[in-house]
Amino acid sequence: MTNTDQGWLCCQLGAREHYAIPRALKQKGLLHELITDLWIRPRSMLRSLRSGLAGRFHPSLSSAPVTAMNLGALTFELGAMGASGWRLITKRNDWFQRSVVNQLTRNHSGADLTVFAYSYAAEEIFKVARKRGWRTVLGQIDPGPAEEAIVAELTPAGDTFWQPAPPEYWKRWRTECELADQIIVNSSWSRDALLSEGIDGEKIRVIPLAYEPAAEAATFVRSYPEKFTSERPLRSLFLGQINYRKGAIQLFEAVKQMTGEPVEFWFVGPLQVDVPHEVKDKFRWFGVAPRGDVSRYYRDADVFILPTFSDGFGLTQLEAQSWKLPVISSRYCGDVVENGFNGLLLENVSATAISNVLNQLLHSPESLHAMSQNSRVDERFSLDSLATSLSSL
Repeated sequence: MTNTDQGWLCCQLGAREHYAIPRALKQKGLLHELITDLWIRPRSMLRSLRSGLAGRFHPSLSSAPVTAMNLGALTFELGAMGASGWRLITKRNDWFQRSVVNQLTRNHSGADLTVFAYSYAAEEIFKVARKRGWRTVLGQIDPGPAEEAIVAELTPAGDTFWQPAPPEYWKRWRTECELADQIIVNSSWSRDALLSEGIDGEKIRVIPLAYEPAAEAATFVRSYPEKFTSERPLRSLFLGQINYRKGAIQLFEAVKQMTGEPVEFWFVGPLQVDVPHEVKDKFRWFGVAPRGDVSRYYRDADVFILPTFSDGFGLTQLEAQSWKLPVISSRYCGDVVENGFNGLLLENVSATAISNVLNQLLHSPESLHAMSQNSRVDERFSLDSLATSLSSL
């Protein structure tokens, strides 16, 4: 390395946001290096060992400088077998930070860098960066402790699906925020949540997620019947973690309220709540879908619904819009839906609010058609817009 080395050093655990941050930086010529846990090129033999590794690569970064700890990552996962929940999460975050710090101590000594890392796996990385006089940017992946408080209130006593984070988790997060020169959040909702926790507002910058539609989605033509019937029902799709935070209980109650109406409720994702007995046979659960199969659910549905109580940004909204699918969402997941234009906003997250909106659409297929015509991924969520925002930090 020489003292002319500069740019952004991205430290990324996992394939979050389909590597949007390093891709955007590369597009602007700002990416110095991506350091990640796994990077599995298309012809790698590792793909044959675990099918889930196929997503740990992006072709637009094929010529980028990437350092991956493939052997160390696989060794860690083997050694961590049996661990779960917060214990596994914290162990993995700690392992990744140690691995990145080892890389930094061997390289980049003469560089002038901006170091980017995602929340909960940034503390030790930022400590090294600050010692070297590098700038630090924290990518906040969720609304933090404020969101945990919301989920705690939603979760019934005795529930075994959800557990709060250990106090040390939030203590280390606050240290990350202190070490960060800038904190990127994806929505005004997340910004307000961090402000409520006393995080310095001068550091916080709202930059929405980026999403690039699949090529086949661009030519897709969506159609609706003149009337929904039992033979051709309104198909409502929920895709994501089926849990309290995402409004699953309220959605199940809406299923019960709409019994007898020509509406199908489709759920795709991991089930993380107990399903009420009286609605178990009134909806379709498809389980967890591989990323390559997700598009067919967006394609075949009539409307997408995300009644979440809290999301840093609901990326599934953009995925749905790329398939010209109208979106019903709450107000707690990023400013994507324009009410009445490309979807509908719920007044509140309740079964009644959900049922009212679906009944409105059930008797007005033409409004669904009109919103579908306006449903597309706005330029605000393009990779170029993300790149411009990052370069202006």
